[in-house]
Amino acid sequence: TGARISEVTNLSTDDISQLDETLTVKLFGKGSKERMVPVGNFARNSLEEYLTRSRPTLAKGKKSSKVFLNMRGNALSRQSAWEIVSSAAERANLDVRVTPHSLRHSFATHLLDGGADIRVVQELLGHSSVTTTQIYTMVTIDLLRESYASSHPRAN
Repeated sequence: TGARISEVTNLSTDDISQLDETLTVKLFGKGSKERMVPVGNFARNSLEEYLTRSRPTLAKGKKSSKVFLNMRGNALSRQSAWEIVSSAAERANLDVRVTPHSLRHSFATHLLDGGADIRVVQELLGHSSVTTTQIYTMVTIDLLRESYASSHPRAN
């Protein structure tokens, strides 16, 4: 979804909605701004699996509206979510440092690389200014130059 880690850890079960085949989540960003973002099929299936199988076990009978819970049944903290992401990257033997924000950055970069309009990406990320979103376009331009230099026969 391109959500900030604080938006994910603050996500409530009431913030998840289903409209036809599209699953969306309501995110509360910086400055108490609210936005609706779609959830892709892979994330949707994982979320549904978590909500029906894992979350009830983690809740241990406690009443919590937060979607993501820790082993004690309390809301998952930003620090714990950070550890989960870092640990998963380590188990995957990735050679780069992976953080929750790098997932957000990858989300935006992949959308822009795929031809998404920068204003749509701005809306999905919850940026108030398109200037902030334009930072991600620099990455795609650099990738384009690198790709051209390495594969075009007259690049040298």
